[in-house]
Amino acid sequence: MSTGPLPIGADAPDFQAQTTQGPIRFHDWLGNSWGVLFSHPKDFTPVCTTELGYMARIKPDFDKRNVKVIGLSIDPVDKHEGWAKDIAETQGTAPNYPMIGDTDLKVAKLYGMLPAEAGETCEGRTAADNATVRNVYVIGPDKKIKLVLSYPMSTGRNFDEVLRVIDSMQLTAKHKVATPVNWKHGDDVIILPAVNDDEARQKYTQGWNALKPYLRIVPQPK
Repeated sequence: MSTGPLPIGADAPDFQAQTTQGPIRFHDWLGNSWGVLFSHPKDFTPVCTTELGYMARIKPDFDKRNVKVIGLSIDPVDKHEGWAKDIAETQGTAPNYPMIGDTDLKVAKLYGMLPAEAGETCEGRTAADNATVRNVYVIGPDKKIKLVLSYPMSTGRNFDEVLRVIDSMQLTAKHKVATPVNWKHGDDVIILPAVNDDEARQKYTQGWNALKPYLRIVPQPK
């Protein structure tokens, strides 16, 4: 039985797959970049059509953050290519990133999106059968899963939120800070509890606003 999507902190499984941009080995394709893998239950589904078009429009925002984008759908690559024409026609932009053809359900099962007993073919499966293949995984350069989002089929995903979380995680990876509720790039941040006051004084010579000993607010580091 599937226990659900792989959790934050898990190793992101490597795999080989056919994509709309040719065959890949996932870890080699990622290299030293961050990655976003977002999955779809079936080609020619309405909500996913809007998502794929929007992701194509904002791909430059991921590029400048050193984040590679890759999609997955439980259908063959040749169907993806036909779907791309519909996406271009209705959304104004065709996918400009690879789309995995997960015809044997291998990647969906590797990432915990379908149970082992789901079979080994996309043939005869409907979008409803694959309803759990609606996840976003953000993967770090260390090939660990950093973020997991799961959505129902009827609700379009918020990729601006994915960008916001990546900004937060990349900031935290570089500086010992966390980001508060509703944080956006440029807002004040929180010094991590693991950083004691002596360490903090060396980095934040201007001081900080201590709302509580464990809640020390500083401007976002440059």
